[in-house]
Amino acid sequence: MSAMDKIKKMLKGHEDQAGKGVDKTGDMVDDRTGGKYAKHVDTGQDKLKQQLGNDSGRENPPRT
Repeated sequence: MSAMDKIKKMLKGHEDQAGKGVDKTGDMVDDRTGGKYAKHVDTGQDKLKQQLGNDSGRENPPRT
């Protein structure tokens, strides 16, 4: 079992709280870097939320 699988299992049922944590961490990184890497941080947040099963907070959903 991979580390990501273990994390997903632990967070099952708490996806919203995990998403808030990802957002809060990204905001802290943006604050400490002066927003210099904001695009990269946002991309990382989106990918992590997808992995954790909480991508409902995305502003720009993927086009099909």
